[in-house]
Amino acid sequence: MTNISNKKELPLEQRRELLGLLKDRFEKNMNRHKGLEWAKVQAKLEANNEKLWSLNQMEITGGEPDVVGYDKKKDEYIFYDCSAESPKGRRRVCYDREAQESRKKHKPENNAIDMAASMGIELLTVEQYRELQKLGNFDMKTSSWVKTPSDIREVGGALFCDFRYGHVFVYHNGAESYYAARGFRGSLRV
Repeated sequence: MTNISNKKELPLEQRRELLGLLKDRFEKNMNRHKGLEWAKVQAKLEANNEKLWSLNQMEITGGEPDVVGYDKKKDEYIFYDCSAESPKGRRRVCYDREAQESRKKHKPENNAIDMAASMGIELLTVEQYRELQKLGNFDMKTSSWVKTPSDIREVGGALFCDFRYGHVFVYHNGAESYYAARGFRGSLRV
């Protein structure tokens, strides 16, 4: 087995296109990342092809990733999905594989945990979801699965969030449930 087959890289032209798109989004939404400079973000991205590949996965599934912070201790930029609604290409999924396999009828094609892992991203936590909502109003018509604590998941539940009436709501559902208006939002550190 060679390492080349496992590498997640974008061709040069695709990298350029994605970097241009990310730069435009960064500049149009400065409120999300006050005090940060695009040139430094771009340098980090150009040094890490696999993370750029993951951002592309976020983009092509409708996530509209953007920088929402910087971790000084780890020297990492933090990206979240910033699409107005839960990413279209990640809806109609149950929470995880166990939930997906537990369905007897009408199994969804995928699940949030496996999809996120295949993209190289993490589901937002409830805390991260609340942070995102301070940057704008997201999921006003949709909802998003969030990372669920193991004690809730062990008894069959999973958490999701949305934004209604000027507030973030955290709800629970059976992990095997899935809806046309529920997807998941991810985060990536670069």
